[in-house]
Amino acid sequence: MTHGDRSNYVAIWGWLIGLTLFSVALSLIFGRSVLAVTVFFLVASAKALLVALNYMHLKFEPRLIYAMAIVPVVFVFVLIVALFPDFVFQR
Repeated sequence: MTHGDRSNYVAIWGWLIGLTLFSVALSLIFGRSVLAVTVFFLVASAKALLVALNYMHLKFEPRLIYAMAIVPVVFVFVLIVALFPDFVFQR
């Protein structure tokens, strides 16, 4: 491992710490508002992507990344469409 590789890990770690602190500060300021929760999920997605691409070395396997991302999204979409009438037409 060269010095350049270590500095990349440290930079990613710094981004993860910064995004975590941003989320904590946002929760202290805005609490549980819809905007804050939306930003929490966006920040969590960004952090997961940083970890997957840099620490798990998945950037060398692009087909696997697409399969891991697309299959659950399609599954959730099918469940939402299937359960939509139950939620909308409740009595």
